[in-house]
Amino acid sequence: MEKKLLQETEIISLPGLFRARLELTPNDVAYRQYDVASQKWTQSSWQEMANEISRWQAAFNKDNLQPGDKVAIMVKNCREWVVFDQAALGLGLITVPLYVDDRPDNVAYIISHAEIKLLFVQDKPQWKRLIKSEVDLGGLQRIISLKRISEDDEPDDSRLESLSEWQFGLTGELQTKESAIDELATIVYTSGTTGRPKGVMLSHRNILSNAFALSQCTDWKSDERFLSFLPLSHMLERTAGYFLPIILGSEVIYARSVALLADDLLNQKPTTLVSVPRIYERVYGKIQDGLKQKSAFAKFLFNAAVSVGWRKFLRDQGRAGWHPTLIFWPMLNKLVASKVLDKLGGELRVAVCGGAALSEEVSKLFVGLGLPLVQGYGLTEASPVIMVNRIEDNIPASIGTALPGIDVRVGENDELQSYAASNMLGYWKNEEATKDNYTEDGWLKTGDKARIDENGHAYITGRLKDIMVLANGEKIPPNDMEMAIALDALFDQVMIVGEGRAFLSAVLVLDRVAWTELAVNLSIHPDSPDAFTQRNVEKAIIKRVSDRLKDFPGYAKIRRVHVTLEPWTVDDGLITPTLKIKRAKVLEKFSAEIDMLYQGHK
Repeated sequence: MEKKLLQETEIISLPGLFRARLELTPNDVAYRQYDVASQKWTQSSWQEMANEISRWQAAFNKDNLQPGDKVAIMVKNCREWVVFDQAALGLGLITVPLYVDDRPDNVAYIISHAEIKLLFVQDKPQWKRLIKSEVDLGGLQRIISLKRISEDDEPDDSRLESLSEWQFGLTGELQTKESAIDELATIVYTSGTTGRPKGVMLSHRNILSNAFALSQCTDWKSDERFLSFLPLSHMLERTAGYFLPIILGSEVIYARSVALLADDLLNQKPTTLVSVPRIYERVYGKIQDGLKQKSAFAKFLFNAAVSVGWRKFLRDQGRAGWHPTLIFWPMLNKLVASKVLDKLGGELRVAVCGGAALSEEVSKLFVGLGLPLVQGYGLTEASPVIMVNRIEDNIPASIGTALPGIDVRVGENDELQSYAASNMLGYWKNEEATKDNYTEDGWLKTGDKARIDENGHAYITGRLKDIMVLANGEKIPPNDMEMAIALDALFDQVMIVGEGRAFLSAVLVLDRVAWTELAVNLSIHPDSPDAFTQRNVEKAIIKRVSDRLKDFPGYAKIRRVHVTLEPWTVDDGLITPTLKIKRAKVLEKFSAEIDMLYQGHK
């Protein structure tokens, strides 16, 4: 690995990082993605990427873009995403990533607020969705579409041009403007659950220091293959799934879609996976549903594999001694565990989970089956990783220990705070918010409550702003309860309510397939308009909820529920592009229904 690993002391900018990789291993495979036209997976070397970046830079220059100008990208994960970013950074432009499925009004706000001059979109329909919303797009001068736009498409905006036309006949040399390491490199807008998103300003130093710190967190091999499917507009994927592989000289494979993720895992056989809890929770749910169809003996074998595998994990970690049941592990691994891991490609060395908390129940299942799953923690403002478990020092209930070069502490109100070179420059055009997000002595506030044990492992204990207080004064952390309830495949989306009320209730979005199965068992037609108002239905659903909350204190009990089959979406403004629930918006939408749940109670 040593001959391929780039050294931090040699690099002072993000485009400089790419050039260093190009000079070291120009002919190695850098990226792999599926080509729909040829129905084949295609690959690109670092040199081929550099050639493409040069063409893009010539096109940027044609449009007279100057260092410091802002350019935005609203495209699904692909090699062109990297080409765009590197071409812009190499010219001193500031890139602004946008979520592909974000609401038009949110996109318009960012384009105007960040003073975007050029926007790179997936295709014309995506652009037309913006236009139809009749939003103000500020001073946007050029829109480039990745997909070809023909005359039959009747392009009706003079700013819109297909990528092939924009670059036609252009060539050039790779340009690497060596920006000062503390210069602004990118503005990343957080998908806030309240109010307008804030633009997090990250410098070259911020991102480089975080990526290089990650390169020291495990014994990376020379043939690592990353499977990329988290949006590159998410800083976890951008740092850990884009810049880190450049440092390592690793290959990145772009998944075709989340729907085809299972096939891509099986066929592309990645060694490294960076994901968010929802992916692991979905796999967990499918495993649990599958077990319901199995024989009692098959269920026994599976549970035994998880239990014995967990014992083996604890022994390997040095936290438990030998146990007689460990003699059954080779058999259980062959019959159960290896078959599950084979469906994930069978070659995973590191599976990282971040972006939100992963329940201990889910992590214990995967770790017990032998998946090298490590949970981490961070936020966009920290570029983004602050803490992560290590393969050899892994406590799944924790968020791990601090990355090299990062200091952490528990501050006022038990808030987790960090001090690091990766902490943001501040918020774009928002000095007040920047000041509020730092302590007087310069530590970044995370907004999460935590405790840190004697070995440096941190445990999130709640969110400062999300603690719910009942009328009797009991304090409830709703996120933990919601996460537990959502592990039942019946519940697709969950939000607990009860602030200042006599008891807790829940607003639930059901999975249609699972609801149909439950309805049949209750002798109810699943499409009956009054199904959810029937008392036996509510009792059955509340029982399912209660089963998931059996390990919580007695006062953490759901007494009433409002149920719907209509999913909450980004378009209706009820969730963010990163799938976080906008609590205030959900409360507003269902205010009448929630009031009905408390009718007769003060």
